[in-house]
Amino acid sequence: MTDDDAFDVDRRTVLGTLAGIGGTALAGCSAFERESDGQTSQVDDERARELATEFAPTLYFDVHEPWFPTDPRPYASELDGETIVDGFDAFDGYHEQYSEGQPPDPTVFYNAVEYEESPLAVVQFWFYSVFDQFTTNFHWHDWEVLHVFVDTETGEPQLYVASSHSRKVPNNEFLDPDPAMVPRILSELGSHSSTLSVNDVPDRFQRVAIEDLLADITNTAIEGIADLADLEIPLAYGLPRDEGSRLPYLVPEYEGVPIYEHERLPAVTRESLVDDDLTVRSYDALTSPPTGLPTRETGLVFRHRDREADADVEYDLVPSREIEHIAAFTGPQLSFEFAVPDVVEDAIAGHITTTGTPWTQPRYDNPAADISVPNHRTALAGRYDAIGEAAPINSVITRVTEAVTTDDAPENEGLTTTETSLESVVLLESDPEAVPTFGGIAVVQDVPAGDHRLTVNGAGRTPHSEHVAVSDDGTPTAAGVDGEIPLVARDRATKLEIGGEKTATDLSAVAVEDDFAGRLYESSVDGTDAVYVHTGGAYTTEVRDSDDAIGAYRVNPTPENESAVRIERPETGKASLATFVADIAEETRAAVAAHRDDIDDDDDQDSGSSNAVEGLERALAAVVEAARKAAERARDSERDTADKQLTTVAERLQRVEQRLTEARSDLSEPLSNAAQNRIEQADRRTEQARNADKLSSVR
Repeated sequence: MTDDDAFDVDRRTVLGTLAGIGGTALAGCSAFERESDGQTSQVDDERARELATEFAPTLYFDVHEPWFPTDPRPYASELDGETIVDGFDAFDGYHEQYSEGQPPDPTVFYNAVEYEESPLAVVQFWFYSVFDQFTTNFHWHDWEVLHVFVDTETGEPQLYVASSHSRKVPNNEFLDPDPAMVPRILSELGSHSSTLSVNDVPDRFQRVAIEDLLADITNTAIEGIADLADLEIPLAYGLPRDEGSRLPYLVPEYEGVPIYEHERLPAVTRESLVDDDLTVRSYDALTSPPTGLPTRETGLVFRHRDREADADVEYDLVPSREIEHIAAFTGPQLSFEFAVPDVVEDAIAGHITTTGTPWTQPRYDNPAADISVPNHRTALAGRYDAIGEAAPINSVITRVTEAVTTDDAPENEGLTTTETSLESVVLLESDPEAVPTFGGIAVVQDVPAGDHRLTVNGAGRTPHSEHVAVSDDGTPTAAGVDGEIPLVARDRATKLEIGGEKTATDLSAVAVEDDFAGRLYESSVDGTDAVYVHTGGAYTTEVRDSDDAIGAYRVNPTPENESAVRIERPETGKASLATFVADIAEETRAAVAAHRDDIDDDDDQDSGSSNAVEGLERALAAVVEAARKAAERARDSERDTADKQLTTVAERLQRVEQRLTEARSDLSEPLSNAAQNRIEQADRRTEQARNADKLSSVR
């Protein structure tokens, strides 16, 4: 059986659907709503050159980086009377020259504008690469930018804005940098997302200030996840060095084959792409997360040739107006696949586009359009009338963790969640633009208010998908349970499906919780749902209908289970809840009975131990009996009798609590823990059943 057969995932090509996004979104363009900014005009040539030379950044690249800043003009051609740069020509031509041992034509383009009636100028540094290979976003051509906002009266820099992955994540920004320090960029491997470095270790990134090291960004801290609030972790993107991040790369394909096999790319080989050690064939081809991915290390360093400091490569500074005649950067569309755990699988096609030309983007004439951190815009607006005040930004935030078994539970009957150093990618399907996590955290900004579907993919892990409702007041929306989404390794996963063809569409919400890890999944649904769960857990699946009535089901997958478990016709009301109490009490009784048998077989155990455990077993059996009767009466529409039986269940559960206390020293610690957790669950569901208005509602 293949992994595809086992996990039956929906293939969805996403990223860069042309409608409503456009190619500029893939090169770090910000599109946040705000007050209007002032008009700009071009800085005269001499002054523009002075600004560019003064602030020309030093660029630090990963040791495995294949595509460095270059000049696209050698690859330009004419098409229908316009100058274009074709993706095949640029990609192949670059590697044909690169084979000589040095990156060809190292070039940085600059553009300088000043805000009218305001002492504020901005010099932009544009970096062109012939290709972008990244897990969430590979495409022909790539443009990244650094904006340096400068006070024209003092000559001091006010703000650095370095472009990150897309308009959906915050850029990497620093307010009031040291005027004596040359800007430094840590370019992310393959994607060229630009992280800033202003501290005393030039090729390293420091997210928060410690000891004598400055933080390399002044971005706002993460909000929306309760247990991260006190840490004040700033938002920054680019998987910078020194944070232990690991994210496997994918090999780009065109028309179903690796791109290096295309006949129009004779100079491109497998060695032209990101190194094999960092690459996987596909996320779902792995049965478990990859290990041993290498750490990020600094490779070539680029400096402007007028700098006195040593560099591996010296680059030319060229005014961007010299390439503004290029009308487009073209190339056939490439695909990126996302797996979605749908009950009914379907395919939705989208595509990855090429990048747009910088000079057609709003941020080219108005660099303030790229300020993605509200407090930075507010700071500049307080200094310069030309900068508009910030507006609320709707965002979705989550922390991706890993579900694993816990030693506190019986074997394969309980979970915990742990941090993971292997990064994932997150997609809001209503606006298909995927973003990576950093330290397991994902932030998607500039999200329209309303309902969205969020999907998470991780290499060697099963996909996760849920609905999120985003408010329109700028309050962050935390996806997952308390902002956490645990993923499951494919070789320990079972697909839990809720509902089917016979299920009415009034099922409105689903939640799944493990006896030890607690609630792991919670989402609104429209009739049916699916989620992958760890085979080492013991679960309660809670369903709600459109009347907000509750039902509950016990699910105990094992590594030997089929690849999917289905709750075919979910039920809400007293009958469902009473049946659940009977099931979980019987499950616990059986485990206690098995333990008692072990005691009876042990000659060294005294009879008192066996008697205490036997008393617990009998108390649980009494709960099972009463709960079954309550479910039967509810299905027979005998409300009063059902409620009386539920009162009996509640009383007998109190007896179970007493018996558990007496037997605790004679039980193994994991079994004692499990019994306690399940009794608490039974208490809660019994109380819900007693308060339920519906008796039974079979779908």
